[in-house]
Amino acid sequence: MTQVFNFSAGPAVLPKEVLQQAAAEMLDWHGSGMSVMEMSHRGPEFISIYEQAEADLRELLNVPANYKILFMQGGGLGQNSLVPLNLAGRAAQQPAVVDFVQTGSWSTKSIKEARRYVNVNVAASSEANGFTFVPPQDEWKLTPGAAYLHVCTNETIDGVEFNFAPTVQGDVPVVADMSSHILSRQVDVSKYGVIFAGAQKNIGPAGLTLVLVRDDLLDAALPICPGVFNWRAVAEADSMLNTPPTYAIYIAGLVFAHLKKLGGVAAMERINIEKARLLYAALDADDFYQNRVAPEYRSRMNVPFYLRDESLNDKFLAGAKARGLLQLKGHKSVGGMRASIYNAMPIEGVHALVDYLNEFADR
Repeated sequence: MTQVFNFSAGPAVLPKEVLQQAAAEMLDWHGSGMSVMEMSHRGPEFISIYEQAEADLRELLNVPANYKILFMQGGGLGQNSLVPLNLAGRAAQQPAVVDFVQTGSWSTKSIKEARRYVNVNVAASSEANGFTFVPPQDEWKLTPGAAYLHVCTNETIDGVEFNFAPTVQGDVPVVADMSSHILSRQVDVSKYGVIFAGAQKNIGPAGLTLVLVRDDLLDAALPICPGVFNWRAVAEADSMLNTPPTYAIYIAGLVFAHLKKLGGVAAMERINIEKARLLYAALDADDFYQNRVAPEYRSRMNVPFYLRDESLNDKFLAGAKARGLLQLKGHKSVGGMRASIYNAMPIEGVHALVDYLNEFADR
């Protein structure tokens, strides 16, 4: 098979070792005579898969004991609805006020959806500057007694990543959408009330969404919150309130085990720093390519860039495809190019892309 490197933003590349193991176990998981896709989610075989996945994720992220890990459906976009539905009830005054920091396309989507259920205060925004940085925290206009503060700590489309954990006054919890960089860098989970992430970037197939929620925030749902999406109900049912995305959980568990073998999140962070350094250095080498994000807020996972002469875009993409460098076209909302270099992207893939960038610019 021809060697290719898949730079898709999601669904994204998975570790080859994980795919090989899944292929080997496709028809018969551990002598059960069943594929994981065929198992009852309440049977002992799948329960063992689920429990191991949950334990490995808790270990990888060092999740405190007073946090529940929920395996849900609906993606990150779904949680944009489910977060206000599950947390707005904690505010004394209704409709609740929720603070947002707007740093790109995904936080903008979150704001739009939250307005269906709560009053939104955009505490800070970099929209006027083209979403090229995270507004300094000392400039945020936070609401005393807000139901929560929502941030997207890595903007998949715009390539902006938080380099700090937000702090708030009082007991206002911080909610973080970490969909596109979870497990890529060390995070102090205890600094957040809720962390959620769609799995299709750094973890596994589309269809699974992870939610880490502190115990004291499980009873703040609005009365209109659907029962099947109520975090308390999901937690009490060990994510089996309805049929969960069983195969996606299985693949996620294989990824978690794989990351542990590689040395965990700390080891992945060191590799990701090096991959990002190599790629940004190539883009910054001359003005043929341009990354518009302030260097201190450049994402290690999602690297958008533009050709100085955008009439060459199609030629660039065709040449990349011929070299086995796939899915480099930027998001339709911003154009240009984008290379997503998640955990599963080997450093050899980044070297191959850098070689092509240099060759194309010279040519």
